[in-house]
Amino acid sequence: MESYVSHKRRLWLYVFTALILLFLIVPTIIVIPMSFSSANSLAFPPPGWSLRWYENFFSQDKWLMSSLVSLRTAFGTMIVATTLGTMAAYGLHVGNFSLRGTIYSTLVAPLAIPSILLAIGMFFVYASAGLLNTTIGLIIAHTLVAIPFVLITVTAGFKTYDLSQEMVARSLGASRLTAFLTVTLPQLKFSVISAALLAFIVSFDEVVVSIFISAGEVSTLTKVMFSTLRDDVDPTIAAVSTLMLIIATVPPFVMQILANRKRDV
Repeated sequence: MESYVSHKRRLWLYVFTALILLFLIVPTIIVIPMSFSSANSLAFPPPGWSLRWYENFFSQDKWLMSSLVSLRTAFGTMIVATTLGTMAAYGLHVGNFSLRGTIYSTLVAPLAIPSILLAIGMFFVYASAGLLNTTIGLIIAHTLVAIPFVLITVTAGFKTYDLSQEMVARSLGASRLTAFLTVTLPQLKFSVISAALLAFIVSFDEVVVSIFISAGEVSTLTKVMFSTLRDDVDPTIAAVSTLMLIIATVPPFVMQILANRKRDV
């Protein structure tokens, strides 16, 4: 027997949900008006409006160089982590061996390990291998952090995919690689694209590991932000945070819209 609860009786639930959303969102979006402030320090509400902090960001080499390092590292991490994570998810999904659970737990373990421990370990390993302050070192480290997100996302996509379609393609003569690329991958494209976006965002926002293994000309944007906050509270930080917020939210939002349109077709 179905029960019906009117919107009026559920009003407290709507208010409670709205308060939780405000609690989660307000601290994030409050930097947006602060980035357009005319004040010489971080202040809210802004006493006036100005684009001076965005001009400051685009006129200083330290911000531009670190942004290029972060973007280069994030793109490299996205490609490597998505490729390895998708391969791991596929292997664990189609494989029939007893250590699948152990391997899966090992691959997602970086999610449970404090970033500071990973950073310290990487620092000593990289010091021995000569990978400190290199873009390749950053990509390898960020890939380690991003792979769990890719693996979880693509594994979820595999759970809704009928593997018999790939088996039909193989029974008609296609190799496993051809069947995967032409039959399986197109049907998992939204999961793979979502995983790639996650890997990009994870790398672009990563700060703890970057502090330990990057410096000088290969400092990431987040490391420069941390150093600036430590040495001097520069409102340019608010402008940088706003730009990072756009990069981190707009692509997933567009991806969600495209996925919804695909689902409605």
